[in-house]
Amino acid sequence: MTESSNVLMQKGSLKAMGVLLFVIAGSLWALSIDTRFLYLLVYVWFGVIYGMFLQYGRFCMASAVRDLFAVKVPRMAVGMMIAVALYSIVAAIVTLSGFSTFHSNAMGWHVVIGGAIFGFGIVFTGGCASGSLYKTGEGNMNSLLVVLSISFAQAIIVSASGWWDSLVPQSWIDSAVAKDMPAELSVTQGWFDIFTAGYVWDLKGATTAEMFGWADTTFGIVVLNTLLTAILPVAILLVLLYAFYYRKGYLRRSGKTALSMGEEMAGMWAMCTSSKNTALAGIGLGIFAGLHMYVTGVLREYYGIMNFGEMLVAMGYTNGLSLQETVFDPGYWYITTQEAQWGGWVMQQLGVNTMDNIFFGLENGLPNPLLNAPGFMSIGIIFGAAVMALSRREFKWKLPNWESAIFAIVGGILMGLGARIGMGCNIGAFFATVTNGDPSGWVFLFGMVIGAYVGVKAFTKWMDWNASRNSSGCDL
Repeated sequence: MTESSNVLMQKGSLKAMGVLLFVIAGSLWALSIDTRFLYLLVYVWFGVIYGMFLQYGRFCMASAVRDLFAVKVPRMAVGMMIAVALYSIVAAIVTLSGFSTFHSNAMGWHVVIGGAIFGFGIVFTGGCASGSLYKTGEGNMNSLLVVLSISFAQAIIVSASGWWDSLVPQSWIDSAVAKDMPAELSVTQGWFDIFTAGYVWDLKGATTAEMFGWADTTFGIVVLNTLLTAILPVAILLVLLYAFYYRKGYLRRSGKTALSMGEEMAGMWAMCTSSKNTALAGIGLGIFAGLHMYVTGVLREYYGIMNFGEMLVAMGYTNGLSLQETVFDPGYWYITTQEAQWGGWVMQQLGVNTMDNIFFGLENGLPNPLLNAPGFMSIGIIFGAAVMALSRREFKWKLPNWESAIFAIVGGILMGLGARIGMGCNIGAFFATVTNGDPSGWVFLFGMVIGAYVGVKAFTKWMDWNASRNSSGCDL
């Protein structure tokens, strides 16, 4: 290593340390105001850990589907499956200990449709919900545009009302009107409120153990939720990834025409360890995602709360709470909802009433970003990624051109729309669900894969057309 390389590495390490010291200083300042902010800081620091692992393994759902369909490389998809398997094991331990904060998603057609829209969008942005955050931490301003687009798109979607409200089924309107809603809300205006109250609320969400009547039992948690819902599908998908994307190359490299069972297993292992960074990132994300849920559950019991809104009330911070005096507080890794709150809060400050709907007004609230615990988790991801990128000399400011900026904005809008219809993103609607025994996550993944496949095909055709157009221009 040259002297100049050593100097650059030292500068990167110093900058990384500076980012960490900034987060530490902010944490100490928050605790000096009120020690109960420890609850919020748990989100901050787990966000930092997520960001470091995401950047270290270049971990991104968009990369996984793009690599599979465009260049037939399963590396990232394998890393995702490793993370799912590890998280499911830790989640089972957390659930058995009585500190799980997980809540199931409603199962319905909206899950697959939302997943498809979300999957189509991530192809054009080049990053999923978590991937866009960690890439922002690398200095990629195109990814920051994606984050902003997702934020404001969701805030507008859940608040907007117009002629399109008349397109929803009458049965949804009748069901929504029949609900006992607070007088401050009108469920007959705003298609998303009608969709939520008139359709989603009439559906049921359940883990596999709950479906079979084995909830809160060791058999239900370990066998039905963990083994049947998470690890078995992961094993099947790994076999399929090996058979369709890795085996041919492995067979060619081995110089053989056929493999024994032992050699096939060795090939599977080689696939899983082909990228050590991605595999290690998958292991780390799986373990810490489970630990995050455990620590939050312990703190909720310690403080005697079910939602961070209760603690904010006790500390005297009531502005921005929902009608139920709650805020969005999932208790585990989540992304898009807190980003919607950012966009909604900004719009509220600009004079747009974004609290007159179910999403913000009744359920999630619009707290000041400085009091938004999950919001700080997303900010922590950016900081954690910056720390890792700086220490590895991979941080670089990247400004988007007009073309990539348009793709980022349009793709981010589609991701925001898909996340709200599907009630989550690649983290909240897939990763955090299947690992806790909720099969709706696999439905979301199915929709996302379909949407991403169509997106890859559409993007490839556009690239070919653009290349041929430019080539024709050069010929002229």
